Amino acid sequence: MDLRHLSFRLLQVYLQVVRTGSISEAARSLHLTQPTVSLQMKKLTETVGEPLLEMQDGKLAMTAVGSEFYRATCDVMGRFEDFGHTLEEARQGQWGHVKLGVVTTAKYVIPRILGGFYQHRPKVDITLNIGNRARILERFSNQEDDLYLFSHPPSGQHVRATAIIRNPLQLIAPKGHWAAEREAVDFSELKGERFLMREPGSATRMAFDTWLSARGLELNNTQQIESNEVIRLSVASGLGLAVLSAHTLDEGREKLVQLPVQGFPLESNWYLVSRRDRRLSQAAQALVEYMATDLTRCIEPAWVSEDLRKLLGPG
Repeated sequence: MDLRHLSFRLLQVYLQVVRTGSISEAARSLHLTQPTVSLQMKKLTETVGEPLLEMQDGKLAMTAVGSEFYRATCDVMGRFEDFGHTLEEARQGQWGHVKLGVVTTAKYVIPRILGGFYQHRPKVDITLNIGNRARILERFSNQEDDLYLFSHPPSGQHVRATAIIRNPLQLIAPKGHWAAEREAVDFSELKGERFLMREPGSATRMAFDTWLSARGLELNNTQQIESNEVIRLSVASGLGLAVLSAHTLDEGREKLVQLPVQGFPLESNWYLVSRRDRRLSQAAQALVEYMATDLTRCIEPAWVSEDLRKLLGPG
């Protein structure tokens, strides 16, 4: 049998002929003429090279070969019917795969979002790629993911970014620090303190540097640490002061205090970012729509940005 000569139409005709037991009934159900169905059956028999049907007691019946061919045809058509259902689910965002590039500070909130989304779309697989801002920027440039979560999004005409979650940056000190006892502290009084800083290029570092530059301030004593968790633990141990995301602080159990310095907390947000020059899959679009409509179910409403509604607007 030369499989190149088989077609779905031939298989469909054969199934209907067997199931109706009549050429004319099969033609009627398929909206074809009887001569057309007879011609299709002749072509199918020639392709297989063996008789598939025979007359028994005045009725069409399958031969032994025809019976095996029928089983194979049912298997093939059934698999493609399953594929059709899967395809429809994929088109509705019910099934598929989404790749997310997430900056490290957002790893505290993204599980809450994905947990809620999973309840709505259990057949959508999520791959989570977490890294510092430089790494996620590289992934964005290489178009390695569908969606990204940045606290300081990239710029350019090909960037679509919407603030979705507030991410205030707090100035923190170990419990018992002298400034914690004051009702208000001028930042100039802290210039002699050691500050624990994220690496250059970090969104938290960029926000803090911008704040300092706008006020003509410089730090005299800094130490670079490329981990929020280590910074948090180091501050609690008395190694220095730091500026960290309020979400990072909420996840820790260390004894820390937020200093009452004018200008703090620094206002910041996490942005959902995608590329304008890349079409989102239906599964990725379903995740965007979930965030737009249900984010307050998994994130405290006070943290949710007012710009969230823009996710469903024209981009």
